[in-house]
Amino acid sequence: MNRRSRRSRVFATTFAAVSLAAAPAAAPTGTMAAEPEMKPMMDMSGGMDMAAIPRVPPVFGYAAGEDIHFIHTEVSDAEIARVLTDMMNSPVPAVPSLAEVPADLLANVYVFENGAKPEGPRGPLEFQPDVFDRPAGSDDYTPLRRVVLVRWQEGANVRILKSAEEVQQAQDQGDIALTDSGITVNMPFLTWPGGKR
Repeated sequence: MNRRSRRSRVFATTFAAVSLAAAPAAAPTGTMAAEPEMKPMMDMSGGMDMAAIPRVPPVFGYAAGEDIHFIHTEVSDAEIARVLTDMMNSPVPAVPSLAEVPADLLANVYVFENGAKPEGPRGPLEFQPDVFDRPAGSDDYTPLRRVVLVRWQEGANVRILKSAEEVQQAQDQGDIALTDSGITVNMPFLTWPGGKR
């Protein structure tokens, strides 16, 4: 076992032990226990004033036909890192090794190169907000995303797409063309259909 997997196992074991110790005792059979108040297990701020800790700005997008919010934490491409940093006024580091993540470990984020320019939030290329497949709350969720560029074809019925299924349908109808950019972004969800952090 290498040092990294040993550290991961120690962390997982410690986390499980702390969780079990913090769990309320089971109610006796035949009685109803009051719902325990959710409290943080421990203060993990290191004693810092929480107001002084930086906040990553949320970004608006769509998944499964609903509004969602997410953050960009890192990206494999330095130029896209600059675009996202400028867009959010918050640093998004370039991590080239993200491009080496195997394709089967990535979900898709659909980024629009042209098309609708809504009045409200827009994507990084100034067109409609990004669309995600495999959102948080689904069994195969992952925050690691392959950037798939979406281009509306000339003469297509341009519209706002809000789900991966609508993206696929628009492609099947010949309205859009999809291109794998080769860029990977870490994009954890903050809110998702039916849930939030």
